[in-house]
Amino acid sequence: MRLSQRAERASPLALPRGWWRRAEQALVLALIIPGALLFLAPFLWMLSTSLKDPKFIYLFPPQLIPNPVVWGNYPKALTEMPFGQYAWNTVQVTFMALLGHLLSASLTAYGFARLRFPGRDLLFILLLSTIMLPPQVTLIPTFMIFRSLGWIDTFLPLYVPDWLGAAPFSVFLLRQFIATIPHDLDDAAKIDGCSFFGIYWRIILPLIRPALVAVAIFVFLANWNDFYYAVIYLNSRSNWTLSLGLHHLMRTGSGLSYVEMEILMAASIIVMLPCLALFFVAQRSFIQGIVVSGVKG
Repeated sequence: MRLSQRAERASPLALPRGWWRRAEQALVLALIIPGALLFLAPFLWMLSTSLKDPKFIYLFPPQLIPNPVVWGNYPKALTEMPFGQYAWNTVQVTFMALLGHLLSASLTAYGFARLRFPGRDLLFILLLSTIMLPPQVTLIPTFMIFRSLGWIDTFLPLYVPDWLGAAPFSVFLLRQFIATIPHDLDDAAKIDGCSFFGIYWRIILPLIRPALVAVAIFVFLANWNDFYYAVIYLNSRSNWTLSLGLHHLMRTGSGLSYVEMEILMAASIIVMLPCLALFFVAQRSFIQGIVVSGVKG
């Protein structure tokens, strides 16, 4: 072994130690960086457009770097609509949906992972099969139910379903994560006198925090940016959310439909900031929750 190592060191063609690893990292970066730039292109175009003068937006070839930079588009975007009211409505809907979603999905997943009852696996398969059901299929009967309850033009249809366990993907994700937790922890808690719900609250929830963060990010993004259900159930402008407010920025004039693109892009950047901040703060837990949830079925 020593002779071969000496010969390898003496050979002028021998590669330095770690060369192959650095070459592999360089190849990975060469593939990742163009892909990242490709995905960043729409955001960069949005940012560039939000800082442009209107007469430079539709130039060809396009002006990549705004000149001059019009910072006034952002204050104007905040005054073009009642931004504070729409933001408060969005925060209310998102918070209530997030809280109900996490509680109902985690409790349901805990039941599927820890309880033993006849037909449990079949019921779990039926739950997962609802993921393939398009929401448009249930839209009309759901709308009729909410209308009969008098919930139209209120926030209730936007978050009440999250409190009733309408989250098959989240249940699946959390159930897979809970399945990786040893049953010995449950047995030890039972010996100490902990109830079934106490085990869920004191043992399971703290241990599945990465998966809960992943679910929370999904739910936050879905409700913060929701336009589909908001435009169906919300009629009064006082109840509009930010997504409806952005749509309102599309104006009609001179018989033709047009958009103040610089204002729309500036408002979109402002609305997007909480989503970007949430992901950058919680990205480590988000990735861990996604990866670990697929370890054990």
